Amino acid sequence: MNKAELISAIAAEADFSKVDAKKALEAVVKSVSDALVGGDKVSLVGFGTFSVSARAARSGINPATKQAIQIAAKKVAKFKAGAKLSAAIN
Repeated sequence: MNKAELISAIAAEADFSKVDAKKALEAVVKSVSDALVGGDKVSLVGFGTFSVSARAARSGINPATKQAIQIAAKKVAKFKAGAKLSAAIN
């Protein structure tokens, strides 16, 4: 499902216009992004939790040259599915 399909699904489920559904989706995405940038977790009970995790610096290999390289530490976004979502998938 891409963004346009998600907007259509939201509009149909919530009886919104596609314009309102797009605004709602963009507001949710911006709110989650802002919270993660600020170092917070976003927990949606039954759906899952978005969080930021620190990934340590590590050694790697450049596949083109086969030389060892150092990969810098960085923060990454994580999502852990909630119990209801996990149960629905399985």
